[in-house]
Amino acid sequence: MAEVGPVADKVTSYFYALLFVRHPELRSLFPAAMDTQRDRLLKALLTAAEHIDNTDVLVAYLQNLGRGHRKYGTRPEHYPAVGECLIAALTRYATNTWDDETEAAWVRTYTTISQVMIDAAAEDELRAPAWWYAEVVSHDLRTPDIAVITVRPDQPYPFLAGQYTSLETPWWPRVWRHYSFASAPRSDGLLSFHVKAVPAGWVSNALVHRARPGDVIRLGPPAGSMTVDHGTDTGLLCLGGGTGIAPIKALIEDVAEHGERRPVEVFYGARTDHDLYDIDTMLRLQQSHPWLEVRPVVDQQAHLQLPDAIRAYGPWDEYDAYLSGPPGMIRRGVDALRDIGLPSDRIRHDAIEELVTIGD
Repeated sequence: MAEVGPVADKVTSYFYALLFVRHPELRSLFPAAMDTQRDRLLKALLTAAEHIDNTDVLVAYLQNLGRGHRKYGTRPEHYPAVGECLIAALTRYATNTWDDETEAAWVRTYTTISQVMIDAAAEDELRAPAWWYAEVVSHDLRTPDIAVITVRPDQPYPFLAGQYTSLETPWWPRVWRHYSFASAPRSDGLLSFHVKAVPAGWVSNALVHRARPGDVIRLGPPAGSMTVDHGTDTGLLCLGGGTGIAPIKALIEDVAEHGERRPVEVFYGARTDHDLYDIDTMLRLQQSHPWLEVRPVVDQQAHLQLPDAIRAYGPWDEYDAYLSGPPGMIRRGVDALRDIGLPSDRIRHDAIEELVTIGD
C-alpha cells in the first residue's frame, strides 16, 4: 500500500479500465462519471489495510460495506472479476515490492474480504430490501444553499437516531451520497434530511435546487454507530458543525422520547450567524427540556473554532461525546477531547472515510 499510495490515481484508473474491458457487463453497475468512485476504492482498501489486525473493527466495516453494496446490484459472482482486476492493477504498479508471496497474500486477503461482504449481503437479503423508494413530501429552503427535505418511504424504514443513509436522486442514477437522519424515528414513518448544496456536488445541488414534493428518490440501508446507549445515564456532549447539527437534533429527540433527564450539552458551530440555519429549532428544544443546553459558537464572532470552545466549559468526565460535521472539524474535535482526557471509547462519530461524501 505504501508503494501504490503515491500513484493511487493511476492504480484505480487502470483497475477500472481493465474491469470494464474484461467484464463490460459490469459497467452498468457504476455511475456515468467515475471520479468519486475511483477515490472510494482506494479509501476502502486503505481502511481495510489500516484495521487488518483488528478483526472486530475490520469485519464490522466489511459487513456494512457488503450490505451497502446490495443497492448497486452487486452479486456474489461479481467479486471474482473485481479481485482478478485488482490483483492485475497492483501487479502492474507495485513493481518494487510485488512477488509471488505478496500475490498469494493478496489473493487470500481479497478472498476473505469478499466472503465477509457476500455473507453479510446474503444475511441482509433475508430481512431487508436492497433499497427503499421514498417520495419527497416537503422541501423547506432554509438558506439559498441549505434545504430540509422530508420523505415518505414506500415501506417501513428501521433506523436509530444518530445514524445516516445513502441516497440516490433520479437526476444522477447510480450516484449515492450519505446524509444523516435529522430526527429520531417518527410514528408517521417520515424521514428528514438537512442538505447543503456544495460546489460540484451533484446530489446535494439536485436535492436543494431541483427536488420538489412528489419527486421519488432511493434510500440505501441505515448505517453508523453514533447512537445513544440507553442503558446508562451518562451525559451527552454534542458537537455539531453546519448540517452536522441534523443527527445531534435526532439524538436529543431520542433522549427525550426515552423519558430520560440526563444532561445534554450541545455546541452548535458555524462560520457566521447566517449558517446557524436551525438555531430556532434547537432553542425551542432547549425551552422544552431543562436538561438541555445549546451553545452557538460562531467563528467570526468568537474568533475560535468549535473544538476549542469545549475547553472553556466542563468538566466532561461524566459525558459521552458525539461529533457530527465536516471531517476536519471532527478530527480537531476528537483531538481536543483526547487532550482534555476523554477516553477514545467515549467519543462517537461516523467513520471519517464515510464522512468525506456526507453533504456532497
